Amino acid sequence: MTFRYCWLAVQDMLSKPEEKKPQKGGGKKRRHPGEDGGGERKRRESQKGEKGQGEGGKKRLDALSVGYFRRVGERLSEGFEDDEEREMFVENVLTEVKGKAALVATDRTGSITLQRLLPLSSPQQVGEVLAELGGESGSEFKAVSCDRCGGHVVESAVRQMSRWMESSQKESSPPTEEEGEESCGLLEAQVLSFSQVVRDNTAEFIRHVHGSHVVRTLLHVLGGCLGPPRTETRPGGKERSIPPQLTDFEIPTSFWYELKDLTETLMENINLSVTDAVASAVFQTMLTVCHRKRPKLCKQLLRRIMEYLTSRSAAPGVSPLLVFLKDQASSHLIETIIQLSHKPLLRGLYKNHLKGQLVDLALHPIANFPIQRLTAASAKYKLFLRIFDELVQGVEAILAAGHMGVIVQLAESCAESEERQDEMMQCLLNAFHCAEPGSRHVACLPLFMSLLTYEVYYHSDTAEGNISTEIPLTSICYHGSRLVQALAKFKERSLLLSSLRTLSPSDLLSMATDPAGSHVLQALITTSSDKGRGKILKRLEGQYVQMACSRLGSRVLEAVWNSSSVGQRQSIAQELVPSESQLRSDQFARHVWAKFALSHFAHRRAHWQEIQTGESKKRKLFSDILE
Repeated sequence: MTFRYCWLAVQDMLSKPEEKKPQKGGGKKRRHPGEDGGGERKRRESQKGEKGQGEGGKKRLDALSVGYFRRVGERLSEGFEDDEEREMFVENVLTEVKGKAALVATDRTGSITLQRLLPLSSPQQVGEVLAELGGESGSEFKAVSCDRCGGHVVESAVRQMSRWMESSQKESSPPTEEEGEESCGLLEAQVLSFSQVVRDNTAEFIRHVHGSHVVRTLLHVLGGCLGPPRTETRPGGKERSIPPQLTDFEIPTSFWYELKDLTETLMENINLSVTDAVASAVFQTMLTVCHRKRPKLCKQLLRRIMEYLTSRSAAPGVSPLLVFLKDQASSHLIETIIQLSHKPLLRGLYKNHLKGQLVDLALHPIANFPIQRLTAASAKYKLFLRIFDELVQGVEAILAAGHMGVIVQLAESCAESEERQDEMMQCLLNAFHCAEPGSRHVACLPLFMSLLTYEVYYHSDTAEGNISTEIPLTSICYHGSRLVQALAKFKERSLLLSSLRTLSPSDLLSMATDPAGSHVLQALITTSSDKGRGKILKRLEGQYVQMACSRLGSRVLEAVWNSSSVGQRQSIAQELVPSESQLRSDQFARHVWAKFALSHFAHRRAHWQEIQTGESKKRKLFSDILE
């Protein structure tokens, strides 16, 4: 009875026309496609003349249906009491979608609702939606996939293949071949049909701003790995450069062969990967998926792409790769190739094309990014020594160009490979003009963090002399922070620690509460010996309460606490306990109070000491095991 009531309520909502709310001041309201009143739409169309109705005169979902799908979306947000209610609701909504799936998918409101509905649908139901979107021969897939809204729906539908094993596992007994065909066979067949359409129209798909995203999702599904669903980027918003975490899933045998066929078809259009940025992204996805799921295939693809790139015509005596490295579209593809390359390919890349060119490339506004990837990828091999020896010659010029990513990556690779660390430190001291005289060494930390030379930081016109005035620590930049964090992993850190100990308590507090500086302070303190950490904590005395009440400072204080000895923890606790009321009322410090068990410290000191000693022994035991 409950389910029937829910569905009748939805149908009732569908039958009611949407209420129009008056607008303030008669202002214009931005409408969804298909939501305009009939008379308003006709008036607009007559004004546009031959330019068409909507987008090129294509059919749109009527306003009544748009309102219905908006209310369906609201109902989905409310959730369901049980699976039976959800299944009935989904089935009824999909009944309304039947016969006009393409119109629903290409409408903004309908697309959003379908994207939310498909993960709740059975694979059979998703297959039926895909079958209607593609038409009898699958020829309609292209139009829907290359639509701004429809592409998202096709992606969502294809992604549901990741659940094909789940549906069979829900059965009490293993499904027969016929049952498996019924439950997921339709969806599998439709994904393969869609892939065939992509192969028949590869160039159009991979160059299309919306269609290319659907192809990238198809590659992930055929490979058996998926990241989080794609969301539309807000206008003016920046996309995060962090690669998404992929989740593996079982795939049908047919997908194994289809992925090979699709990659072969893509390779026939390899020329687009170096001329079109959208197509280049598809090839990057292809390589990433194959590297994860089909390593042998990935090696073949990498070799073939490199052969293509290096076989293009260029100026006599100049590698064509140098041209591609400086191009916006192809440089991204080369970055991916470098990241995924095996040792022989990296060695050949450097020896035959990049040797003697690294500094010039590192100075280029585009080519410096592939050089960063090369520096990172080579850290595991002896090749890094040759790359370092070449790049280190141009460190000052690279700094002057503002390409700090190259310098940071060079330092990180030195830390990872445990090679050339002394040379890197000396090079930085020279570059920041604090190598000579030796008294300037203690100024290195503020200079590295601010990326300013000695003369600029201390407002000194002469190259001689010691630090004349104490300059408050104010400018800490992102790349400066990353540089020092990399240097903190070096075997020899005495210069950095000596420089840290010369900073005033107020400067240390500034570091602890700075978005970039807090990471530096945490790295230097937590990697120090007990004796070295004690010296730094001595300088921090009197600042612990302010650190605890800071969003960033409290995080640093917790990290310091976790790496400190029992005696050092006791000193920190003794300073914090008198400010109990302030700490317990602060949104950040109250967590510090609880994690440090300061109530125990204040009232049951012996018990607190016993707990801390036990934790210290346990931490030391685990560190010994890990070592």
